[in-house]
Amino acid sequence: MKFLIDECLSPCLANQARNAGFIESTHVNWRGFQGKKDWELKPVILEEDWTFVTHNSVDFRGPVSKPGSKGQYAGVELHAGLVCLNSKAGMSLKLQKLLFEYALGQFKTKGITDLINKCVEVDCDQSADTVQFQLYDLPSI
Repeated sequence: MKFLIDECLSPCLANQARNAGFIESTHVNWRGFQGKKDWELKPVILEEDWTFVTHNSVDFRGPVSKPGSKGQYAGVELHAGLVCLNSKAGMSLKLQKLLFEYALGQFKTKGITDLINKCVEVDCDQSADTVQFQLYDLPSI
């Protein structure tokens, strides 16, 4: 996997991925795409086979109740994966790092080597004490 981190998240996450062995990880800003709209990023994400990491989950996967029905990944038949970092407690740098670290750890623990046509949701509760990891098909099969 190689990760492209959305500009709504810190560039530190790209370094975090690199330190975890995902060497081809980068940040939207490092690629000169800061300020680009989601629909402008979509071709780059798909054509370059990036696993995209975002906090703007709804914008990319659509509503949580029906992923893939709307958003940038609606109608996309083949993609390298989507990682959604979610929190109702805000998204501080500390929390971003915690949620992404949890995701990276789950990939290793579960032996996940790619996220082709998959979405990962990493959620935490209001107090940020409980983290949940969910992996599902996107589009749903």
